[in-house]
Amino acid sequence: MNELDRLLAFPIRDVPYVFAALLLAFAVHEFAHAWTAWKFGDPTARRQGRVTLNPLKHLDVFGTLLIFIAGFGWAKPVPVDRSFFRRPRLMGVVVSAAGPLSNLLLAAAILFLHYALVRVGGYDAMSAGVYEVLIRFFDLSVRLNLLLFVFNLIPLPPLDGYRIVNDVAPPAMRLRMNRFEPWSMLVFLLLVFIPPLYRITIGPILSLAGKLYIWLNGLMIGIFT
Repeated sequence: MNELDRLLAFPIRDVPYVFAALLLAFAVHEFAHAWTAWKFGDPTARRQGRVTLNPLKHLDVFGTLLIFIAGFGWAKPVPVDRSFFRRPRLMGVVVSAAGPLSNLLLAAAILFLHYALVRVGGYDAMSAGVYEVLIRFFDLSVRLNLLLFVFNLIPLPPLDGYRIVNDVAPPAMRLRMNRFEPWSMLVFLLLVFIPPLYRITIGPILSLAGKLYIWLNGLMIGIFT
């Protein structure tokens, strides 16, 4: 058990909660991409059955395993054909940003529900077991959604931040980015799994999720007091 705890990014007792939270977070994230692209005129994701909240349609095996090992990861990217967009670059930015923003909104919604239950005494009617399960699930869901919000805005493929930068960059810069793209996964994995590189690159960025968690809690406390 101790060996497994050291291997995973989360305590083994939290794995069921993390998995449930991931199913919800990934489903909402990819649905947001697919629905936004569809509304902008691209039917590609809809034809592939991706305009759905069914998490099984969106899971990526490697990205999901990475969550449990490294503490962050991704779902299966939604296919987007920008040629259907009336304004491809602008609408491309909106479609790319829709996923991370959906995770931020989901985190806020779950936290709002938690404080609303506290305010009306909803937890008081629950058994100790149900209360414990809900509190752990809510807390991990909020933390994971905020982590996914921050993580997906990192400008490295296959993340949404890269697509946003690629859409707003001038043509010469986009050309250089496209040349770098075949090597991007190797660079990404080096940054993740080499501790000194992680500490000076991805680590400080992901620490913003913790600060956002504190700020969002403060906001909700202000709303309910």
